[in-house]
Amino acid sequence: MSHALAVDLGGTKCSAALINRQGKIVAHRTVPVDVSSTSGPILQMIQLANDLTRGKSPADTCVGAGVAVPGLVRRDGTVWAPNLPGWEKVHLASRLTRSLGIPVRVDSDRNAAVLAECWCGAARGKSDAIVLMIGTGIGAGILSGGRILRGAHELSGCAGWLTVTREEVPASQGCGELESLAAGPAIARAAQQRLRNGEASALARSDIAKITTRDVADAARRGDALAVDVFNRAGRFLGFGVANLVSVLDPEVIVLGGGMASVADVYMTSLQKAMFERAQPLAAKKIKIVVSTLSDTANLLGCARLVWEPLESVSKPAVTRRSEKKNFRTRRQRR
Repeated sequence: MSHALAVDLGGTKCSAALINRQGKIVAHRTVPVDVSSTSGPILQMIQLANDLTRGKSPADTCVGAGVAVPGLVRRDGTVWAPNLPGWEKVHLASRLTRSLGIPVRVDSDRNAAVLAECWCGAARGKSDAIVLMIGTGIGAGILSGGRILRGAHELSGCAGWLTVTREEVPASQGCGELESLAAGPAIARAAQQRLRNGEASALARSDIAKITTRDVADAARRGDALAVDVFNRAGRFLGFGVANLVSVLDPEVIVLGGGMASVADVYMTSLQKAMFERAQPLAAKKIKIVVSTLSDTANLLGCARLVWEPLESVSKPAVTRRSEKKNFRTRRQRR
């Protein structure tokens, strides 16, 4: 049993992989999410596990499973995922444990992302790091002092709700101010609106209603003034959001992940400039802002880390564990 089963459940697709202790993906499959019923995604996860283990029992192949979900994992183990029908209070871990015969840990996708980056990504070895996931929405996985920051109600990291302007932003009511101004859909909406207002741009040759964030990024790289300005504005808002995170949490590194990470080259300069304008100066000088290199494997690797991390602690020699406890007691006495 040399593998961890990792499952990344999203709103539209479900990916699963077998990952070894060194973080190498040895088998991988992705399918569209079955949203026909509440049980649909769960049955898909079970089927993916059986497919990856080539007909063998997952209990004979895997030491455990980690699952990332696009929502909230409550302390009682239930999952709320607003983009999945009927997922108000799903007992996901217990159902999968019974079906797969292995221990299952479930966490939010943003927490899985920061575990992955600190294990084998752009924040490798760091104990204070933030992964800012920018895509359809905006969320942050936060590691502080080597521990995931969860909050009293498991809601830490809802970075899309950061306030970054004094203006009224009507679109922010359902998703938060930063998300409504700087997430992927906001980029496309801003460009479409300006084109409808008659501003000049090469993008005007396209069907305005079908313009995507990727289209705007491609135009910005070609020097299109409207596209460049749209991304500069979004980057500035993102920089204000990052400044808040830097000032409050003082991380060593912030990793930009999610779909918008692939176009970071067109907004990174404006993001960094705005961050330096607003962040606590000493913290701003220390922080590194980098782009994730893990791409769409980040959540899967984070899920594997959910499995392997507790086993590493258990496998430490007894003398090492006793030494750590003694050092901890000594530190407390010195305080």
